[in-house]
Amino acid sequence: MKENIIHILRQHWYECRSFYWFSLVLLFMGVLFGAVLVNSLSLPLKNDLYGFLQSFLVTFENSADVTNREIFLRSFTHHGGYIGLMWVLGLSVAGVPFILILLFLKGVVSGFTIGFLVQQMGASGFFLSFASIFPQNLVIIPVYMVMAVVSIVMSLQIIKHLFKQNRTTLVPSAIGKSVVVFALMLICLGIGAFIEGYFTPIFMRGVIQWFM
Repeated sequence: MKENIIHILRQHWYECRSFYWFSLVLLFMGVLFGAVLVNSLSLPLKNDLYGFLQSFLVTFENSADVTNREIFLRSFTHHGGYIGLMWVLGLSVAGVPFILILLFLKGVVSGFTIGFLVQQMGASGFFLSFASIFPQNLVIIPVYMVMAVVSIVMSLQIIKHLFKQNRTTLVPSAIGKSVVVFALMLICLGIGAFIEGYFTPIFMRGVIQWFM
């Protein structure tokens, strides 16, 4: 069983490695774009966002209104819906560009958050962004990449089948495999959401107490 799984993973990587490299570059470009986007904000808007951030940090440090379970559920629901949308777009003939846009936007949001915190708070912002973004994204970002690639491959196989470029493509089989991958990615998202809900708040409070 273990050898079969390793063989399947190796074959998948061999067939899709170019998509993974492209997705990684696209995600990295999104991070850079998000970081640069911070500089284009007007000063009043920056001040408003910073004021909101300060208010959030004070509330977060002193309040227990939002429980770890609520953070976990919100995170899982948000990211689960995101990769679910990728899967649905993979069923569409014209879904590939939108899947890539979703992946790019994920990078933009992360880059903007990191760039804004560092620009406004310096070293404290760097440690805060590291504590609030990095732990769960060790799991979530690979999930996004895998789901994006699987959805793109599924969409391309459907296109080839529709235009008879590949008569041997078994569309139901491709969709079935993507469903299995989607289920596995939901499990991985559960791990990422658990980290975000139960560990990230601890890291954030530690940074707030020691560096701010």
